[in-house]
Amino acid sequence: MTSYAAVLWDLDGTIVDTEPLWMAAEHALAERHGKIWTEEDALELVGNSLIVSGEYIRTKLEIDMTAEAIVEYLVDSLVASLREHIDWRPGARELIAALAAEGVPQALVTMSYTAIAEPIAAALPFAAVVTGDTVSRPKPYPDPYLLAAEKLGVDASDCLAIEDSRTGAASATAAGCDVLVVPHFVTVPEAERRVLLPTLAGLTPGHLDSLFATAP
Repeated sequence: MTSYAAVLWDLDGTIVDTEPLWMAAEHALAERHGKIWTEEDALELVGNSLIVSGEYIRTKLEIDMTAEAIVEYLVDSLVASLREHIDWRPGARELIAALAAEGVPQALVTMSYTAIAEPIAAALPFAAVVTGDTVSRPKPYPDPYLLAAEKLGVDASDCLAIEDSRTGAASATAAGCDVLVVPHFVTVPEAERRVLLPTLAGLTPGHLDSLFATAP
């Protein structure tokens, strides 16, 4: 059992391995315009809000599309890919199920848009969902995590956030959460009330409090 009032989950790279799908969509868009998109470019976008990513792509590729149109293209690509197959991150679904069995409230806090998040959220026991198209200030601002805590009726400072990116971890830290980070495509710096693990596999609700017992 955990003493956290709630557990707040990132989606991309934390629950579902969508980063390769985002990167494939970005490469396809660049190729369609006869442009080059590098791995370094793709990694720059990990954890960002979609509109920030859209603006980065528009500027980097120098293409005649608005950031909003680029985001629409990427979202449509992701939705199509996820209809065909979902790659779950190790241990994520198991920990979500174990927390639900113990009655711990959980929320999804993602900068993906509703069209991507809803089908995945519907398959999991989340009591609240916050998506990138429902907040005015995205990660790394604290707003998404503060809103999720508010929806659950708890204080963010009593919550655990689970993340995989610098941007997401910064958002959760700014909201006052303890942050469990499982880095995937990018490195995440150590910080106060932050614990880094290589995987969620084998982790149980009972482990969560002990992870932070000696955290700075």
